Formats: sequence, structure tokens, C-alpha cells
Amino acid sequence: MHDNTSLNVTRRHFFSKSAAGIGTAALGSLLGQSAVTASDSATSFPNFPARAKRVIYLYMAGGPSQFETFDDKPTLRRLHGKPIPQALTQGVKLAFLQYEALKCFGSDVGFKQCGESGQSISNLLPQLQGVADELCVVRTLQTDQVNHDPAHTFMNTGFGIAGRPSMGSWLSYGLGSEVANLPTFVVMRSGPLGQPIPTTAWHNGFLPGKHQGVEFYGSEQPLNFLESPPGVTRQSQSKTIDSIAALNRVRFEQSPDPEILTRINQYELAFQMQTSVPDLADFHSESQATRELYGVGDKPDGGFGSNCLMARRMAERGVRFIQLYHTGWDHHGGVVKGVTARAKDVDQGCAALIRDLKQRGMLDDTLVIWGGEFGRTPMSQGGSGRDHHTRSGAIWMAGGGVKAGSSYGETDDFGFTAAIDPFHVHDFHATTLHLLGINHKRLTYRHQGFNFRLTNVHGNVLERIIA
Repeated sequence: MHDNTSLNVTRRHFFSKSAAGIGTAALGSLLGQSAVTASDSATSFPNFPARAKRVIYLYMAGGPSQFETFDDKPTLRRLHGKPIPQALTQGVKLAFLQYEALKCFGSDVGFKQCGESGQSISNLLPQLQGVADELCVVRTLQTDQVNHDPAHTFMNTGFGIAGRPSMGSWLSYGLGSEVANLPTFVVMRSGPLGQPIPTTAWHNGFLPGKHQGVEFYGSEQPLNFLESPPGVTRQSQSKTIDSIAALNRVRFEQSPDPEILTRINQYELAFQMQTSVPDLADFHSESQATRELYGVGDKPDGGFGSNCLMARRMAERGVRFIQLYHTGWDHHGGVVKGVTARAKDVDQGCAALIRDLKQRGMLDDTLVIWGGEFGRTPMSQGGSGRDHHTRSGAIWMAGGGVKAGSSYGETDDFGFTAAIDPFHVHDFHATTLHLLGINHKRLTYRHQGFNFRLTNVHGNVLERIIA
């Protein structure tokens, strides 16, 4: 039982304790909330000079097929319809093809050697072909999870069971915030309805709640309740928030629960976002050339290209980790038709983001990532589709210290698994953290007597993809 007398707060005590908090809030307002928010991590990060300051993660939810995008396999076309060698598939866990004849499925999608680097990129992605020399294409991504929900969770948290912090949350915890009036970690969604994305993919897990991803809508009203109710002035709202914060600080002194500090932080952040978010979602300040580059108008429209422009605007303002989910890549049937439609959705936005960041001098310190939760099988499902696959998949990275115009890893002639240089999800996490100046073995959080980290007890930094 609580001792009620310990909760009594005199008027004098309340105002003495609240003075510092109110003063800080007032100073922040005068400075335009430009002060950097310090990280609450136990170790000082970055550990060494960072190549990237922020991440924009273009997440293709559903598992895009590498054979229609970035991994051209002439052998599959030549042996289309023939049995795939049993030596490759024996003992490999598949989602739906366990009891079917495993036949080669050669794609008739054309590929082109692009740019001075000669990157092999599908003709379904003509805009990305034009920025091939900025990309590092990885064709040997491997994961441990073959079904969507655990695969999303694994790709984002390094663990197949929900409850761990996501990559964006780890970065928020380790590096802190560069901006006081926007979240450190923002998520946006676009694409057709289909395979749902679990919100555990951007959850803070056991980290303090302020590190959870905040979902924005892809519209000119990215968040609910941005406007105050009629009759509530900004001044009166500010005083109310200051008073609530003071009470919460008194409570924190009595019971030092970090979620109390999260509550204080989120009240203040929500108040600041009432002005920062409408400005963020107003594209009028962008030039006509920039809007045409992304294929958008003067306000957000909910499409992928619009979300890419929002991501660039967030990155400019100091948001640390921006994750854009585009759904509809789960093609168990009609894979060519499906990838053609999804590629059309995202091709312009992806290339526009690369070009825009580069011309603004931001690509050097912004790490852009493209990929899904797993790859697809080189065997057909139902004659025209592809099953989930853990042994091979394609992603690309650009900017942020990555070696431009390069490739990493090669799959076997059938594209079934890595022949050279596998790129496991744990390696992906370790390398991403390294580019942000973080030793992945040192970014830990003590929880239930154990020091947890994003890479668990695995992960190698792949130096060959770093410029």
C-alpha cells in the first residue's frame, strides 16, 4: 500500500519544484526549440566518427522478389519449368511449397547493366536504373524467419518474437534527438491493402517509451488533434503543460519510474508538434521542379512519392530515423504483374529521394535503405508466383558512407542461396550501426538482469560495402 501522506504536495513545494521546468520550457520556446536533446543511453555514442547522421528506410512490406528487381538469373530462364536440384532445397524450410514439385521459375522481366558501375537492375525500375551509380546492391540477404509477422519483427528488432526494441528505437536511445519539435523516429505507410504490418516493427520494446516510433499519416493532416479545441489559447495550453510537468517531476522524485519522464517529454513534444507538423506537411515551399521530381502536388497525397518528399523534409529538420512502409509485395501468384505494379508505385519516389538528397548535399550523411522482410523462391508457386524465402533476397543501400556503384554478394546460378558473401540480418544491423558511429556490441540496455542489444550475440560489420 502507498503512504498517502507521501503524495501530499504543498503549494509552496509545488511551485519551487516546478520553477526549473517552467523556466526550461520558456527558454526552449524563446530559442525556437532548437536545442539538441541528450541521449539517455548509458554509454557515450557515437563511439567513433559517424558516416551517417540519419536513416531513411524504404521498407517494401511483403517480400519483394529479387528475380524481378535486382538478381537476374539466366540459368532459371533456360531451365524454366524443370525440377530445381534437390541438393539445393533439401532440408530448407519453405512457407507453402513443402508438398509441391519444386520447379524452376525463370522470369521474363528484362534487366540492364546500368551506369558506369554496370549495376544489374530490372527494366521495371527505370528511374532507379538512372541512379545506379549511387547504389550498393546486396543480393545475398538472409533471415531466420519464413513467415511475415516474425520476419518483420526479425528484420526490425533482430529477434523473431515480439517484445524487443526496433532498430529506430535503438538509434533513438543510443544517439538521442537532433530536434525538439519532432519525434526522433517516424513511421509512414502507403500501398494497397494486403498483408498487415505488425506495429511491433516500430515498438520501443523494453526501452523507455519515448523511443517508440511515431506513425504519421501520409496526408496534409499527418497527426490527429493538431489543432487546439475552440477557446483554448496556446498560452493557456503552455501553462497547463508546464503545471502537469511540474507535478510529474514531483512524482518522479518520489517514484523514479522512467515512464514518468517519457510522459513529460511526450506532452511537451505534442505541444511543439502542433506548429512543426503542419509546416512539415506544407509542400508550397518546395520548388515546382522538386514537386515534379517526386510526382506530387503542393500537399501530401498519401502516395509513396509524397511520403518520400516528407521523409526528406523530416531529415532536413533533424529526424533521426524515418521508415516508409509500402505494402503489396507478397506475390504467391502473378508475381510479374504484381511486381510491375509495385515497382511503378515506388520507382520514381526512390530515385527522386536519392537525387534530391544528393543535390542538397545531404546524401553523404543520410543512409537510405531499400528492402523487405525476406526474398522469394526461384521455384514457382501455382505456376506464376513465388513463395517466401530466407536463403536469398535483395536490398540496396545508398549514401551515408556506403560504397556507391557497388555490389555485394552473389547467389548460385539458381538464385537459391549465397554462393559468395552471405549478408545476414544481424550483419545488416551491425553494419548500419557502424555507419552511424556505433559499435553494435556496445549499444546495450540492461533488462531483467541481461544486457540486450540489437544484434543479440551475432553480427559482423561488412567493411567491403563501406566507402
